Amino acid sequence: MSWRGISLSVLVIFVVLCSAKIAHAHASMNLRNSNSNSSDTDTHQNYTQFLLTNGVARTPPMGWNSWNHFQCNIDERTVKTTADALVSTGLAALGYKYINIDDCWAEGKRDWRGNLREKRSTFPSGIKALADYVHAKGLKLGIYSDAGYKTCSKTMPGSLGHEDIDARTFAEWGIDYLKYDNCYHDGSKPLDRFARMSYALQKVARPILYAICEWGEENPAKWASRYGNAWRTTTDIKDIWESITSIADENNVWGRYAGPGRWNDPDMLEVGNGGMSLEEYQSHFSIWAIMKAPLLIGCDIRSASRETLRILGNKEAIDVNQDPLGVQARKIRSKAGLEVWAGPLSSRRVVIVLWNRSKYRAPISVGWREVGLSPSNPVSVRDLWAHLFISKSLRSRLTAHVAPHACKMYILTQI
Repeated sequence: MSWRGISLSVLVIFVVLCSAKIAHAHASMNLRNSNSNSSDTDTHQNYTQFLLTNGVARTPPMGWNSWNHFQCNIDERTVKTTADALVSTGLAALGYKYINIDDCWAEGKRDWRGNLREKRSTFPSGIKALADYVHAKGLKLGIYSDAGYKTCSKTMPGSLGHEDIDARTFAEWGIDYLKYDNCYHDGSKPLDRFARMSYALQKVARPILYAICEWGEENPAKWASRYGNAWRTTTDIKDIWESITSIADENNVWGRYAGPGRWNDPDMLEVGNGGMSLEEYQSHFSIWAIMKAPLLIGCDIRSASRETLRILGNKEAIDVNQDPLGVQARKIRSKAGLEVWAGPLSSRRVVIVLWNRSKYRAPISVGWREVGLSPSNPVSVRDLWAHLFISKSLRSRLTAHVAPHACKMYILTQI
């Protein structure tokens, strides 16, 4: 989908209008797309209102997830020491609050009452005690389950058919975030399976951020905001350049569906895992930040390098991601691997990323008119990686020479 020629000011107006009427829009979608009775429709509307008012994910969630680096090699000590590191590195103070345990945390079978059980060999103190530890540090604890009979690792039960009891268990343990995957199910529609957990979470009345991990197969951007706070738009990320670029393009298509309380999720960050260069990781982080993606660190924070922490800790880029306007930036131009991404921010500012996906250093230019600014008025230009103003009165357009696989990230403010 191309947005060439569409001004960002028009996009802002569209999104603001949509946000102002979101409850009405969601209710209308429910009436059109559901064959359920009026009680079910009321439940849809009530949960939509719950998602908007409970304070969860008003900006994209930030934190850490165990899967990209540890996969099934996760245990209580790793989670605790990661929580410690999130605080000691200063990342928690920047907004990284969620400590999310992914797959492989539970025993292979439920107890005689049908409850999920934490694996005693790896979580001997129990999830409730772990949640207490994390909460005592001012952080939040996330957990993982699946809209199927088994999780994707096949090592633990999924929640299909056990939505109510599992939601109650998560609430009793003090869980703050649920990543809900899509493996080994009964073949029924994702919308139906993910909706069942959504309703179960509503019943427990605890504000648990609900992240739908449907992999983008049934275009969840079109329906998932009725049920959850974030939804995966793509297949699993990999720690390689080709994965970053293709996933960015896939997620870009769905930009108009994102907003406060409801976010497109192009998967977790790979920054610091070692498969790409620092320039590529900086591009990865920049694009995820402007796409208003959840910023979930996927490396081992405890041993992260100074360079990795510099990328993950760029407060100016984080502030773009957490901007209260909540509009996902979009790709507005691409030619021969030279791209311009841009989006509106609060206080009438614009963020742009000049991204060189080619193999050669090259100049990339953007005109003010392309991003909804008047070409006749000067603009102040703030470089978010150099952390300085490159100009306080630049007119007409900006040109930067960008290294291969690198990017430049700026905030433009019309004077």
